[in-house]
Amino acid sequence: MNIHPALGAAIVLALGPAVASAQDCDPNYGGVCVPVASDVDCAGGSGNGPAYVAGPVYVVGSDIYDLDRDGDGVACEPR
Repeated sequence: MNIHPALGAAIVLALGPAVASAQDCDPNYGGVCVPVASDVDCAGGSGNGPAYVAGPVYVVGSDIYDLDRDGDGVACEPR
């Protein structure tokens, strides 16, 4: 885990199952490991964390972190 110097917040970039065990990944999302945290935001977005995920992320359950703003089932899409 890295600490972002400007934000003083942890940045967690989920790159796949090798990064974290399945028990550390929220089961509501697929494609990449979305960490279980008090809040998760898309990396590079305007969210304030404390955890971040790089997408695309597929919503397969409830979008508890509100990552899929347009409701199409794919979150943290490249711009």
